Amino acid sequence: MNVLPFSFPALRAARARGVRAEDIAAEALRRIAAYGDPAVWIARFADDEIVACARALDALPREERARLPLFGLPFAVKDNIDVAGLPTSAGCPAYAHMPKESAPVVARLVAAGAIPVGKTNLDQFATGLVGTRSPHGAPRSVFNSEYISGGSSSGSAVAVAAGLVSFALGTDTAGSGRVPAAFNNIVGLKPSRGLLSTRGVVPACRSLDCVSIFALTAEDAAEVFDVAAAFDAADPYARARMPETPAAPGAGFTFAVPRAADLTFFGDDEAARLFAAAVARLEAMGGQTRRIDFALFAETAALLYEGPWVAERMAAVGGFIEAHPSDADLVVREIVLGGKKKTAVETFEALYRLEALKRRVAALFADVDMLAVPTAPTIYRVDQVVAEPVKLNSRLGTYTNFMNLLDMAGIAVPAGIGGKGLPFGITLCAPAFSEARLVALASRFAAAQGLVPGAPLLTQPEDEGFIELAVVGAHMSGLPLNHELTSRGAMFVERTKTAPCYRFHALAGGPPFRPGMVRVPRDGAAIELEVWRLPRAAFGSFIAGVPQPLCIGTLELSGGRKVKGFLCEESGLDGAEDITALGGWRAYVARKTQKAG
Repeated sequence: MNVLPFSFPALRAARARGVRAEDIAAEALRRIAAYGDPAVWIARFADDEIVACARALDALPREERARLPLFGLPFAVKDNIDVAGLPTSAGCPAYAHMPKESAPVVARLVAAGAIPVGKTNLDQFATGLVGTRSPHGAPRSVFNSEYISGGSSSGSAVAVAAGLVSFALGTDTAGSGRVPAAFNNIVGLKPSRGLLSTRGVVPACRSLDCVSIFALTAEDAAEVFDVAAAFDAADPYARARMPETPAAPGAGFTFAVPRAADLTFFGDDEAARLFAAAVARLEAMGGQTRRIDFALFAETAALLYEGPWVAERMAAVGGFIEAHPSDADLVVREIVLGGKKKTAVETFEALYRLEALKRRVAALFADVDMLAVPTAPTIYRVDQVVAEPVKLNSRLGTYTNFMNLLDMAGIAVPAGIGGKGLPFGITLCAPAFSEARLVALASRFAAAQGLVPGAPLLTQPEDEGFIELAVVGAHMSGLPLNHELTSRGAMFVERTKTAPCYRFHALAGGPPFRPGMVRVPRDGAAIELEVWRLPRAAFGSFIAGVPQPLCIGTLELSGGRKVKGFLCEESGLDGAEDITALGGWRAYVARKTQKAG
């Protein structure tokens, strides 16, 4: 079990081999207990309750089990959505209450055979895109614990990316179901407003709120959506699902992207490079690019927090915060109570302006199938967000805040790993009721990208289609040749060292700054390196570019694990400088740079 990702196909294949729902539940509990981030969960069902639920599913007749589309799949729920048997707190313990029943969206998933595991952490009252505004701590990106997970659906995204559950529910008013997906290398589906019932959800902006879905793949997210999407007559904002025409784009499609002048990444050159690569990949898939003036989307985005919609947050939880000011996060309190300053006149003026913007957007989509944007312009460390909580949070909504105001659907998909080993994502979006079309294109994009979804240290089965490759020189993250990996869809796995049986050299001749490593019977040392996961389909083109005297062989890592990696032929060491004592290539480059300066 521990070699399988928790994707739907992988778990169904395991069930076909005789693995029971009880086994899957037990594995989920083992992973949860072993996972090192205590901020992911706010409340969980007791282990024996989860196992009992799984056993009850296993005890069903075979025909009935076959009729349950989500049979045995463990899932998590953001703690602003009601789950019977667990309190709903919206990230504020003083606000916690025990619901009488599950929210309809949760009830439908349980009825389809899914197993609820617990409630996940969030930016308090779903107010934020950072994941740090919680008394329960800040869940961290599964790629680097110094970085934010994104919010407000922070815990739900991490639970999926870390392989603790198969899927999770979040909510999305301003990007909360998309930004955490990008920061954790998973898919975030934000359906059209009203298609998933928001009854039983603590509101943020009731007229804009959506329940969102996190999963490892677009196909998995679509399966959850198909089960959960049902008209709820008791939800005043519910809408019936509409047929799509066409349901999916053909081989050729047209997609809009912001003009170069309208794109901002706040100094993150890697994000800019990865977005350009994503656009090129869409074009290689048959897409025709149309560069558009992004001003109307930016103006719409500004309405969400700079306009009167912030007053909806005041209407939702402002009374509680006024009565319990010390129980609310300071930043959340200031944002919500700021809604009191908005007037009815301002509200109507903003509504009029929004309708005008909607008309212009509708004209745009008469000529294009969808819009592609960065999910977030960059990612920040936790300490950076703590130092500038409002400014940096606002930046993260650059490409997300407009979507619900304009009545659009969107899907966030992974789009590469940057030079610092951090994930990047794009969002495909289109007018309401375009979910099938977006999922279809997101699936094609993921296949072309070739990334393994989720955390870099999630163990994959041997036939998953990837090869782990150790790099010791300029192919490491942030160094000049790293793009030769990332452009092929390689995914950062870990920084580690070799076993202490190698000598390390700076080679003479040829391109400057070229390392060579050889295995020796004695007097060896441990050399720093990075391990990347490269799609098998791209492995051949990569090694074809490896020049003599370098070659790809088998390296032994610290702890005894063996992977493919860079070695050097003995003949290539003529005139080389032995730099073993420095312990790695970064130290050598730093020394050379210092001497040059």
